[in-house]
Amino acid sequence: MIMFKNNKIFILGLARSGYQAAKYLIGRGNTVILNDGKEEDKMDPEQVKELRDLGVELIFGSHPDDILDSSFDYLIKNPGVPIDHKYVLKARELGIEVINEMEMSFRLLPEGVKVIAITGTNGKTTTTTLTYEIMKKVYGEKVFLAGNIGYPVSSILNDVKSGDIIVTEVSCQQLENMEKFRPDVALMTNLSPAHIDFLKSYENYKRVKAKLFKNQTINDIAILNIDNEDVINATKDIKSTVKYFSSKSEINGCYVKDDAIYYYGEKIISRDNIFIAGMHNVENCMAAISIVKEFGVSNDIIVDVISNFRGVEHRLEYVDTVEGRRFYNDTEATNIKCTQIALSSFDKPTIIILGGLERGQDFNELTPFIKNVKAIIGIGQCRERVLDYGKSVGIDTYIYEHLKDGFDKCYEISSEGDIILLSPASASWDQYKECEVRGAEFKKKVEDLKNGNIEK
Repeated sequence: MIMFKNNKIFILGLARSGYQAAKYLIGRGNTVILNDGKEEDKMDPEQVKELRDLGVELIFGSHPDDILDSSFDYLIKNPGVPIDHKYVLKARELGIEVINEMEMSFRLLPEGVKVIAITGTNGKTTTTTLTYEIMKKVYGEKVFLAGNIGYPVSSILNDVKSGDIIVTEVSCQQLENMEKFRPDVALMTNLSPAHIDFLKSYENYKRVKAKLFKNQTINDIAILNIDNEDVINATKDIKSTVKYFSSKSEINGCYVKDDAIYYYGEKIISRDNIFIAGMHNVENCMAAISIVKEFGVSNDIIVDVISNFRGVEHRLEYVDTVEGRRFYNDTEATNIKCTQIALSSFDKPTIIILGGLERGQDFNELTPFIKNVKAIIGIGQCRERVLDYGKSVGIDTYIYEHLKDGFDKCYEISSEGDIILLSPASASWDQYKECEVRGAEFKKKVEDLKNGNIEK
């Protein structure tokens, strides 16, 4: 039997991965039934029409008890579907293999394709993006970006060929249903408790994360954060050739020394040339360097890409410097924890923009992280509580309903060398459809300031 050809396949969940998997599989002569519990009117009508026209059977709005039976060869589960969904449990009872779109795509890759896979609790997206940007600079169109970062691997299956390289971000939800996935280079950024609701316990979360290395051999590379005890313990039985990075000590690997990143004793880049803020982003840079060095990338190219890398958009993204003020867009900091991370990333005087949707968030939890904050701008629905918080900690605080007015005040009270940081610790739905719109407005204000369209 040729794999995934002329089979009967059940896809559970539409979203991006279900859509791409269905399109690809129907083109290989498979019978494809796709089920999603959401009503059809909540789906993209163009995608629905396309799949129907291709011959995919679509069942929306519920999960009928009688549609999954032993006639199916595979169940392909969307990563977001619970691991104990009734179809998943029934498929296992019936002996139907449960995998996901990424595992399916890996099995269909041509011989000779190199796979780079990055996982971890934090830093996955930044590390994956940076790795891709560096590799693309060297290998051009031979490099593809895919995985949890928003591009299903099945969407590139018709384009990728032997000798190409795929840089993938891999989530725990994807790893849960992977059995044969074997990356040539695999990296784990860090581990801390997360997604317990999905995987039921932290122990299970760590076990699932370690599956990234499960099928590797001595001929494959595993790159680990040696400073993270949970990473080291979770991977103690892997068979890969292991290499390490560290932000805390000089090791035989990639490390920080004298405010620069070194790789096996060779200086690669000074922290002054890294615009993405915080030690966690230095670690992400070390992770990316460790990966690309496995492919022989030169220091010049690494420095060129990192020194021009502004970060993942809307996540502590370096926007620009105007008259000595550095502007950072962290609009995706919609909770206190994210803003704590942002504040701990800077050691210079900082003006922070806080506020948005009123959700009862406790701004007092920011207090251990505000030693460099010289002023607070409160915006949005909860601005009065931001003002109360600023007064309680003795920091000059100004409140405005809208971001645009608060931005102008930021510049007015700032000095050369200051950080101006949008990290609201609040959702944006009081004024914006999504937080990215808030971030785009902030970036446009910085651009206007630089171009002289705002009074300085």
